[in-house]
Amino acid sequence: MNVVLIGYRGTGKSTVGKIVAARLGRTMMSTDAEMVKRTGQSIPEIVAQHGWDYFRDLESQVCQELAGRDGLVIDTGGGAILRSQNVETLKKTGILFWLTASVDTITKRIGLDTQRPSLTGAKSFVDEIQDVLRERTPKYEAAADHVITTDGRPIVQIADEILARL
Repeated sequence: MNVVLIGYRGTGKSTVGKIVAARLGRTMMSTDAEMVKRTGQSIPEIVAQHGWDYFRDLESQVCQELAGRDGLVIDTGGGAILRSQNVETLKKTGILFWLTASVDTITKRIGLDTQRPSLTGAKSFVDEIQDVLRERTPKYEAAADHVITTDGRPIVQIADEILARL
């Protein structure tokens, strides 16, 4: 059985995932990192050169391949839940943990990150986060087996909660 972390950018999936994987003695896999490795391009470069449809197709391919393995901790990209096929595939072999955070927390965590392309194109950074969260929250809720809030909590405490729920 895999441990699958879903949630918006900056909610702690990568950082928490590393701790959970280490404690369980499992391999940590990131869908975004796997796509970067396969293409030799950063996420913004993939999107700029090939477009969002190509990016989402590649993401679906990676989700399917990782779900076909056992005993992983999988850190998904924030939009992996946009395609129901990804959720269905990941649920077959995994328990999905939705990591949440407030817009303020997300803004503080990812404000300086240049490896995340704009999702809306023209909105302010905060407006984009609010709009995308509004759109995705029902999808995260539907996909999640467990919901864990990460605001103001030590990473180790969040990892402990995931391990306790397993």
